[in-house]
Amino acid sequence: MKKRYTHKEHSQMDEKLSKWSLFWRFPIIWMIVGAISIILVDASIRPLAEQVPGLLSLLLTLTLGFLAIIVYMLTMKYLARRSIPELSRKGAGVEAVMGALTGVIFIALSAIIIVSLGGYSFQWANDADTVTVLIASVEAALGAAIVEELIFRGLMFQAMNKLLGNWAALAVTSLFFGIAHLGNTGATLWSAFAITLEAGVLLGAAFMWRRNLWFAMGLHFSWNALEGLLGIPVSGHTTAGLLIVKVHGPSLLTGGDFGLEGSMVPVIISLLITIPMLYGAVRNRNLPTNFT
Repeated sequence: MKKRYTHKEHSQMDEKLSKWSLFWRFPIIWMIVGAISIILVDASIRPLAEQVPGLLSLLLTLTLGFLAIIVYMLTMKYLARRSIPELSRKGAGVEAVMGALTGVIFIALSAIIIVSLGGYSFQWANDADTVTVLIASVEAALGAAIVEELIFRGLMFQAMNKLLGNWAALAVTSLFFGIAHLGNTGATLWSAFAITLEAGVLLGAAFMWRRNLWFAMGLHFSWNALEGLLGIPVSGHTTAGLLIVKVHGPSLLTGGDFGLEGSMVPVIISLLITIPMLYGAVRNRNLPTNFT
């Protein structure tokens, strides 16, 4: 026999459901749940991608990226209960290409300046298999770009923005992005500070300016991929490139074992790129109090 509830019992159940819904909608909660879920997807697939050759590895990385985006969208839709304009398919390709070109210019210019100051010299890696190196560089850069941007500029930035506003969100995500790289090979307090400014602030400013994750992902991707192809350690991670880099001079110029990101040169250049981005965000009124 079906149980009948009194009006008071219905009200109590509705109140409990309302509180439970509010719990999941609290920014810190959906940020943590979403981040852990994406990290679990990454931890499940990335080791497999690293163990298989060539195109299969790239295919697994693309699968990783697709699943991470799905997890992000489900988190935003069912926990945060908000729309997802930052992953709109409209103009996604154009934004990603624009971001990638920005990343190429940034890294190429930084490397050229360091070379001109005597910090780097390059020679061709004659024994390198071009196709294998290209696939490996693309695969490594793609996975990192998608996962890290979904977590930092997607989940963390927007959770902090909801609680504290845009500028605090930029500061918090940049700081945590720098801290997250402290465990890498060759990392120092200086390299963490450099990453905070040249990557955390730059990528955060890119997101505030373009208001989508595709641009930030494209920038992040080409940054890492070009470094890898040049044979420069990517945040301390060394990979086989098309070129071999020889390092000369102080680590403040070259970045030392941490790679180009530990140099003061990209820090200065990143600030020169960041300032117009932030100006553009403010001028175009792309800084609402909260995302909706």
